[in-house]
Amino acid sequence: MRRIALLALLLMAAIPAATASADSPNFKSATATGPDGSGNLTVNFRETGLGNTGNPVGYTASADANALYACQNNGGNFPTDPKKQSATGPVSKSGTFPSGKNGNVTGSLTLNPPPSTLSCPGGQHPVLASISYTNVKICDTDHNVCASIPGTFSRVFFVV
Repeated sequence: MRRIALLALLLMAAIPAATASADSPNFKSATATGPDGSGNLTVNFRETGLGNTGNPVGYTASADANALYACQNNGGNFPTDPKKQSATGPVSKSGTFPSGKNGNVTGSLTLNPPPSTLSCPGGQHPVLASISYTNVKICDTDHNVCASIPGTFSRVFFVV
């Protein structure tokens, strides 16, 4: 009788472990769109193989960004020698998404341009003249799985 109870206990312990090891998180798709009219880049993704847990999963989208800001006057023009500033560096956005009953997550995270500290003279204000994103990737931070999105994503708003 003890052997049967011990065998049943071992089987019960092994079943969840086998189920967990059967999960194989991977990105089925990872794309980026933009930059939009505000200079934001949207990272879209679909991950599968998360198991039927329904648990929320954490994600981080990241990229290297290079923004150019310039001073524009209130008439919408740029002075002959406009004041300019580049803002570069890594940008990222994190979020948590629920895993569907089939172990899939579909979502998107939006990256914003690096902020500017450009100070413009009176009658002028800073505007985003151009933006580019490289080394874009999406990571499932709970399972340490990442997907790179190749290419450079850029937009020129004003030629200064």
